Amino acid sequence: MRVVEAMWSGMEFHLRRYAPNWGIALVASIIFFMALSVFAGPPRDFSAGAIVVVAQDASAKVVAHELADAGVIRHPELLRLIWRVFRADETIPMGAYRFAAPQNLFIVAWRLAAGDYGIPSARITFIEGTTVREMAAKIADALPEISADDFVSVAQPYEGYLFPDTYSFPPSASAESVVTKLRDIFDAKTASLSADIAASGRSFSDLIIMASVIEREARTREDRRMVAGVLWNRIERGMPLQVDAVFGYIYGRTTYSPSFDDLKIDSPYNTYKYPGLPAGPICNPGLGAIEAALHPAETRYLYYLTGRNGRMYYATTYASHKANVKAYLK
Repeated sequence: MRVVEAMWSGMEFHLRRYAPNWGIALVASIIFFMALSVFAGPPRDFSAGAIVVVAQDASAKVVAHELADAGVIRHPELLRLIWRVFRADETIPMGAYRFAAPQNLFIVAWRLAAGDYGIPSARITFIEGTTVREMAAKIADALPEISADDFVSVAQPYEGYLFPDTYSFPPSASAESVVTKLRDIFDAKTASLSADIAASGRSFSDLIIMASVIEREARTREDRRMVAGVLWNRIERGMPLQVDAVFGYIYGRTTYSPSFDDLKIDSPYNTYKYPGLPAGPICNPGLGAIEAALHPAETRYLYYLTGRNGRMYYATTYASHKANVKAYLK
C-alpha cells in the first residue's frame, strides 16, 4: 500500500513540475499539424479532372512541379518531403494519373507511391482482319498517352502477328507493352498448330499471309476454306491471285473496290501485277482464317466472287467465272 502511495506521489510531483512543458509541447504540436494541414491541402483553384502523365523514370522533383503546374497541389517541395516518407527512391510509377477531386498532399503522395492512377483500365476489342493502322486509331482513342504514329512505328513490323481479341490495358501501357501483349497472345493461340504447320509443307509466314487475305475475302468457315483452296490452286498453277482485298491495304482504306488505275499500281502487294502471295500480311487474321489457310478445302475451283446477295460463287474456268459475274454482279 505504501509503495502505491509513493508511486502516485511521485507522478503527482512530476505532473505539477512539468505540466507547463507538456502544455507547451501539446500546443506546439497542434499548431504544427494545423499548419501542415493548411500547407498540405489542395489549392483553392484545384483543377478537377486534371490528368498528369508521368514519363518513364521521371524524378519526384519533375513530377511534383508538373502537379503544381496542373493545379493539383500547391507546394511541390513539401510533396517531395512527404514522398520520401513513403519510398526511399524518387522514381514514380509511369502512367497517366487522374485527379477527379481535391486531395491533400498525403493522399497524392500515397497514390504516386502505389501507382493509383485513378483511371480504369482501357478495354479494347480488335476484330478479326484489323490492320495495324486500324488498331492504332483505337489505341490512341482509348490510351491518349500513346499516339497512333508511335503505335504504328512499333507494331508495323508485326502486321499479321498481332492477335485480334478483347484486351484490357492499364493507364501505364506503352506502345511496346501493347504490342508485346498482342504478340504473346498470338503465340499462345497458334502454338497448338505447330505440328499441322510442319506437316503442311508451307512456311508459317506464307500461311499467315494467306490467312490475312482469306480474312478479308471471306466470312463463313466454309467459304474461308473454299477460298483458301482456290487461292492455293492458283499459286500452284502459277496464276496471279488477283484478289481485291490487297488494295484496301495498299491505299489504307477500309473499302476496296479497285478501279482499273488501281490495278496498275506498282506495289509488291498488288496481286494483279505480281504472281504469288503479297509481300506480307494485309491484316491481322483470327484463328479461323489461319486454320482455313492450313486446312483448305480440296477443290478444282480457280475462281470465286461475292455476289450482290452476299453469297460466294465459284468456277473452274474463266468462261464460267464470267457467267457468274454477269449473273450475280451485273
